Amino acid sequence: MPARPTNLRPQLRGRPARRARGLRATALGTAVAALLVPALTACGGGTSSATGNATLKWASSYFPAHWDPVVSGSGAQFRQLSLVYASLTRTDEEGKPVPDLAESWKYNDKGDRITFTLRPGQKFSDGEPVDAAAVKAAVERAQKQKNSALFGDLTSIGSVEAKGLEATLNLTQVDYQIPQLLGQRVLQIASPKAAADPARLDRNPVGAGPFVIEQLIPGTKAVLKKNPDYWDAENIHIDNVELVSAPDASTVVSGLRTGVYNFADIEPSQADAAEKAGLDVFVQPGFNAANLSLNINKAPFDDDRVVDAVRHAVDREEFVQKLTFGHGEATDQPFPEGYVAYDPESEDAYPYDPAKAKKLLAEAGHQPGDLKLTLVIPSEDPQAEIVQSQLAAVGIKVTIKIDKNWATPFFAKDLAFSLYSTTGRDSAVQTLTAHFGPDGPLNLSSPYEPDGFEEAVAEVRRTPLDSPDYAETLQAATRAGLRSKALVFTYSSPNLFARTTSVSALPKNPGHIDWTGVKISGAN
Repeated sequence: MPARPTNLRPQLRGRPARRARGLRATALGTAVAALLVPALTACGGGTSSATGNATLKWASSYFPAHWDPVVSGSGAQFRQLSLVYASLTRTDEEGKPVPDLAESWKYNDKGDRITFTLRPGQKFSDGEPVDAAAVKAAVERAQKQKNSALFGDLTSIGSVEAKGLEATLNLTQVDYQIPQLLGQRVLQIASPKAAADPARLDRNPVGAGPFVIEQLIPGTKAVLKKNPDYWDAENIHIDNVELVSAPDASTVVSGLRTGVYNFADIEPSQADAAEKAGLDVFVQPGFNAANLSLNINKAPFDDDRVVDAVRHAVDREEFVQKLTFGHGEATDQPFPEGYVAYDPESEDAYPYDPAKAKKLLAEAGHQPGDLKLTLVIPSEDPQAEIVQSQLAAVGIKVTIKIDKNWATPFFAKDLAFSLYSTTGRDSAVQTLTAHFGPDGPLNLSSPYEPDGFEEAVAEVRRTPLDSPDYAETLQAATRAGLRSKALVFTYSSPNLFARTTSVSALPKNPGHIDWTGVKISGAN
C-alpha cells in the first residue's frame, strides 16, 4: 500500500502551500469534546485564570482537526500539536536533529540498529512514565493503527526493543536518517495509557510537551497551561496559550492590532496591512513547494515531448506574484536554495520558454487547441486558473474539474493531471521518496521512478549525517529524483507570521514553531 500523504497539502485554497528562502541564512465547531476545567477568560483578555500572566494568544488557520498525532500526521498541524507532545528529537536552527525526550542516541557499527537513551525522570501529563516502553508503543501504534497517517514514514523500523530508558530500533535497512526522521513531525509521543483509547486521545491529548490542554473545543479553541514537568520547562517562559481557529483572514490583522491576539500565521495578502499596523511580520523557514502532478502512465503524458512542453510552459514568477504577492519564490525542486539537499546542478533545467513548448507539441503531432486536459482538484484554487491560462498560451486547453473526493482517485493513481503542495519533512530522504519513490504519495505516476533514484536514496541512507560526504551524496539523490517526469515544481510561499511587540523573536528552526526561550511582556 502506498504511503499516506501525511504532510502533503492537496491544493491551495485561500492559502498557498508555503516555503521560505529564510533557510539560506541557516544553510535550512462548536461541540465541546473535552472540558477539563471551567472555561478560561476570553481571548481578548490580558491573562488567563492560571497563576502566570504570560499568555500567548495565537490565531491559526491550521487549527488541528485531530489531536491524536498518529491521525494528524506530519502536516502543518504538527506545529500546534507540538505544544502538547514532545518527540525523541527535535530540529535546531540548522535543520539538524538535537535531543528532546531522548538525551542521546547511538548506532551499531553496521547502521541497522539505533538505541535512543531517554532522559530520566520524565512523565506524561497523566503521570505515566516517559520510558522506552512508551517509545515502543508509539512506534507500533503509528505503524498499525488503521487510521494512522504515519505508517508510510516508518518503513525503516522493523521492531523496537524496550529496556528501561533505552529504546532500540531494529531497522529493515541501513538508515542513518532515523534521528532526523523521528522529530516532531513524525513521532510525537503520547501517553500509552491515554493512547489505549485513540478516539479519547483525539479529544483529550496527553503528551510530555511544554504545555498541557485545559480546554478543547474541536475546530475552534484550545486553552493550555505550562507543563511544569516538561524536561526543558525552565526555558519555557509562556504560562498560558489560547489557540483559536483564525476567523476570516481579513479580521486577523485587526485582531492583532487590538490585542485580541498577539501571534498569528497570516496570508501573504495580509503582510502589507500587518506591517502598516506596526506588527512584526516575519518568515519562518520551511520546506514548502507546489507542483503540477503528471501521470506518465496515461496519455498524453506518456509522450516525453508533451511532458517537456508542459515544463517549458510554466511561468513560475506568475505564481509568485499573483499567489504570494511577491513574498514567495519560484522553485524547480522540493528544497529551498541553501538547504543541504538543494541541488545547484539541477537549477533552472527547464526554463520558461513558451515558443519551445509549442515546438515540442508540434513535434508530438498536436495542433494548437487539439490537446485537451482535465485538471482535477478538490476545491476552487487560483493556482489552477494560472495553470489553465499558461497552458492555453501554448495551445493546450485545460478544463478544471472540482471533485471534493479528489483524494481517492489521486492516491489510487487514477488521475492524469492534478496539483499538489507539500510542507516537506525534516528528513530530506523522506521528502525525496514522497515525491519520487515508486510508492510516494506525491508520485502520481506510481510505480514509476526515475532511473538511478533507488540506489541514490539507498546511498544517502547508508551515509551518516555527520559524514563529510553527506551533502554531496544527498544532492546527488535530489538530482536523480528531479529526472522524474511526474512532477513540475512551480513556486513556494513563505511560512508567514505576524506578532505584536509583546512577543519576542522565535528560534528560526526550519519548518517548526519552537517556543523555547520566547517571552511575552505585559503590553500588546
